[in-house]
Amino acid sequence: MADLPADLSFTTDHEWVRVTGTVARVGVTEHATTALGDIVYVSLPTVGSHISQGDSCAELESTKSVSGVYAPVAGVIASVNEPIVDAPETIGADPYGEGWLFDIEMDGPLPDTLLDADAYSALVAAS
Repeated sequence: MADLPADLSFTTDHEWVRVTGTVARVGVTEHATTALGDIVYVSLPTVGSHISQGDSCAELESTKSVSGVYAPVAGVIASVNEPIVDAPETIGADPYGEGWLFDIEMDGPLPDTLLDADAYSALVAAS
């Protein structure tokens, strides 16, 4: 696994979070994209909808399976990455950059249940 960006937090469901102010940008990890294989379809949440932490709010369909994406934080969907709808392969090609999925205007602080890069790497290594 490539070095993980140090500014990210991670979930045990293989989502990542990058916080800027009160906005959390969400995507899926390289580990998840490798496990999924070629992503051929993405369903994104609706801008303006409120989600709770742990809610299934997006879907990735690959040549192998369909996988839910779960909200790592609670809040309102502030924006979605529209270009990946027409180019879902971007998620696998650049998971920590152009392959982001959506932004959440957070209801509160970042949950302490999220993992840092070292803890996430240990989780992946143990699986």
